Amino acid sequence: MVFTLVGGASLCGAAALVLLIISTATDYWMQYRYSGNAANQGLWRFCINRKCHAHTLTVAFWDATRAFMLLSVLGCFAGVLLGVTASKRPRSRRVRTGGIALLLSGFLALLALAIYTGMTVNFFGKRYIDWRFSWSYILGWIGIILAFAAGVLQLCAYQRSVSEPAPVSVSDS
Repeated sequence: MVFTLVGGASLCGAAALVLLIISTATDYWMQYRYSGNAANQGLWRFCINRKCHAHTLTVAFWDATRAFMLLSVLGCFAGVLLGVTASKRPRSRRVRTGGIALLLSGFLALLALAIYTGMTVNFFGKRYIDWRFSWSYILGWIGIILAFAAGVLQLCAYQRSVSEPAPVSVSDS
């Protein structure tokens, strides 16, 4: 049972890592109309009629969102790596540390998306009438759920392995 928890945690964590990387790197956090043209933007660039440009404005909420998303990706990577390397020994502290790293990753991504959501609604929602959050943003939220699930599964695996009695070998009898 413990190995299935660690395996499930590794699978959830790997999926969360992929989604958080895609979300952070892509340019579809928001879509809107700009002077009648289709436009979209991500954390690093904005695109109008498929011509993309780096953000020229230094806006604090973009910087905060970028930083928290990058830290979230690093935390998720560490959590998955710790969980996979310790999957043969669920009593290992690596499993617990990996679970904590995954929970921290989920929290950092949650913080990033909460900042982005609040500021986008207040900043862009008043400037553009026809706007919406897009698929990169949604993948970030799914990544948060998976990172939290992976962290909880890893911590449950560790707790269950610690509370189980140690296996008795034939030579001990």
